[in-house]
Amino acid sequence: MSPGEVTIGVIGLGYVGLPLAVSFAKKYEVLGFDINESRIAELAQGYDRTRELSREELSAAIQLTFSGDPVSLDGVNVYIVTTPTPIDEHKTPNLGPVLAATRSVAASLRPGDTVIYESTVYPGATEEECVPLLEELSGLRLNKDFWVGYSPERINPGDKQHRFETITKVTSGSTDEAANFIDALYASVVVAGTHKAPSIKVAEAAKVIENTQRDVNIALINELAMIFNKLEIDTQDVLEAAGTKWNFLRFQPGLVGGHCIGVDPYYLTHKAQAVGHNPEIILAGRRLNDSMGEYVAGQLVRAMVKQGIDLRNARILILGLTFKENTPDLRNTRVVDIIDELRSYGIEVDVYDPWVDPAEAKHEYGLEMLREPKADTYDGIILAVGHRDFQIQGAAAVKRWGKKSQVFFDLKSILPRKDSDLRL
Repeated sequence: MSPGEVTIGVIGLGYVGLPLAVSFAKKYEVLGFDINESRIAELAQGYDRTRELSREELSAAIQLTFSGDPVSLDGVNVYIVTTPTPIDEHKTPNLGPVLAATRSVAASLRPGDTVIYESTVYPGATEEECVPLLEELSGLRLNKDFWVGYSPERINPGDKQHRFETITKVTSGSTDEAANFIDALYASVVVAGTHKAPSIKVAEAAKVIENTQRDVNIALINELAMIFNKLEIDTQDVLEAAGTKWNFLRFQPGLVGGHCIGVDPYYLTHKAQAVGHNPEIILAGRRLNDSMGEYVAGQLVRAMVKQGIDLRNARILILGLTFKENTPDLRNTRVVDIIDELRSYGIEVDVYDPWVDPAEAKHEYGLEMLREPKADTYDGIILAVGHRDFQIQGAAAVKRWGKKSQVFFDLKSILPRKDSDLRL
């Protein structure tokens, strides 16, 4: 199909779907579809709550329209599914949002159409879970009436350098012809180029191991930080020294949350266990990273006790709630683990994050956010998220919220080490 024949429907307008829709709208007619009516209303007014795109960028996408009405998908011939793939309370993959999107697509699917999935899944999910549902509900048959592809998302929230167009795109299709079409479609807007995988399963596996590899490596650095703490060695000093070797991997210790690194490994381990393999290293890394909130809280409490601070009347300030810096994204943030652990000691905890929507924090985690911390109030301060706001303010401004005898824990090591009582 030529650009004039392609009409793209992007299903799911979150951190992944919206930038993708805006990029494709530079060359194609694009329908941005989302079941969240308030999200659609905001985007129609040029407002992106994720802060990934400005009003100017949205207004420039003149070939992009927004809708929450499933009937609007009837005019689409290329569907791109970008819905989230979370895990449940048992760390089991939850394909509910992807399958719900698949049902919406199936209701509008017509002969000659192509369906592309971008949501992170385990190898085999597209063909084993999504395709049968498409066939059942539409009455059409794969590779006879319609085609399917998989092109894993690589959006990095808050990153203004690595954008959709500047990250190499992995593509795949259910036939050679479909793979070529999908690859050419993405290549028409992705300036960094594409990599056509030999199968959908390979593309799915490539995505899920990207973040699994990062998770395992961060787990190693977190364990090293625990060891160096016992040895009374500054972890950052060690990493700087080791980093002088050309092939040393520069990972940093810290909390591991978010929609990718803290979730994707469970999709791979789920599939591995389903085929009879126990993924020991991956799960060990997950357990260690999931324990970091408890470890950070414990380090702060011990330091406060050593300083003679009465825990029964202590008050702690947490700076940052999002899962990473310079984004309002609260998905799977592990800062809540620190908060829960501190409160288990009976300590009063306040949370301040200038990037966070207070209503969302209340809805997702039951947390009341501070409008602004008060000076000389806190016995301990944890800088949990390295927002540029805190870095610009500097250590003196941040520490003024604490009492004279405070314990300051710069978890992200973004401020001068001389100003920090504790670091990872």
